[in-house]
Amino acid sequence: MSYETPQTLLKEPFQQPAPAGKTAWVFAGQGSQVAGMGRDLYESYPQVREIFDSNAAGFDLKEICFAADDARLHDTRYTQACMAGFAAAVCRLLFDAGLHPKATLGLSLGEYCALHAAEVFDAQTLLSVLGFRGAIMANASSMPSRMTAIFGLDEATVESVVSQVAAKTQAVVACTNYNSPNQIVIGGDEAAVSAAELALKEKGAKRCVPLKTSGPFHTAFMKEAGEQLREHLGSVAFRPQKTPVVFNATAAFAADSEIPELLVKQISSPVRFAQSIRLLEEAGITSIIEIGPSTVVAGLIKKTAPSLAVTSLRTADDIRKVVDA
Repeated sequence: MSYETPQTLLKEPFQQPAPAGKTAWVFAGQGSQVAGMGRDLYESYPQVREIFDSNAAGFDLKEICFAADDARLHDTRYTQACMAGFAAAVCRLLFDAGLHPKATLGLSLGEYCALHAAEVFDAQTLLSVLGFRGAIMANASSMPSRMTAIFGLDEATVESVVSQVAAKTQAVVACTNYNSPNQIVIGGDEAAVSAAELALKEKGAKRCVPLKTSGPFHTAFMKEAGEQLREHLGSVAFRPQKTPVVFNATAAFAADSEIPELLVKQISSPVRFAQSIRLLEEAGITSIIEIGPSTVVAGLIKKTAPSLAVTSLRTADDIRKVVDA
């Protein structure tokens, strides 16, 4: 079955119970992690402890998530599975309360959490896949690279300038994240990205903010990692979507059979987050539950679709307000 049109959300088989109105769950990506994240969930809800106690990612998830100050939390080798553990714990609590989304979406690694919320992956598979993905992306990130958020220019202008710099330098530099109408991330070769920043400032960019990332994600530098991911996903069991997922690489719904290849494509392609939020709005979604340890994604949503009501679930107290409502 294909989910290519917004109207799909309004038809069977996706008539799951949901919070008030048509609510989508949106999952944060790398950059939203915070020290100690998930500790209060672990202490408050015994049913999520098996998630944090799991070693399916290949390392001690709880040790890194709960530490007051651990540099490993910001290394993509660990960040991805840690974020997934947090997301899976929140999903477990929402599911236990009888709550289900009308659609799901995730930012970069959050796409895998969105698939978990759509019941394509169970929690242990989610942790295992993102443990693998984090490792291969870390290994692909050894070259001098840079990612920078560009503020105050439209998509067409940023794309044009970046394309010109890439042609002039013969180096990898590209748009990697369309986060909101006012924020586009570029990434690639360090020198080429720096050259693009200067050119974009000349075009009127309000700010160019270098990001604290450990590699040039969603660029051509990740293609080899994509091939490794393709091979790995061949051994992963995918279940049918119980809720439609909007995919980063296309800002569209997709048939179940397309999912593995879309995940491979995503690792070296731009994340079309703003376009995906607009699709949810067009599909009739009226509210968003943001699942992540900070409110980065909520800010992007509000700048892209101000009419959408956003509730952020970061702490045990936040979750109690939703599940006890």
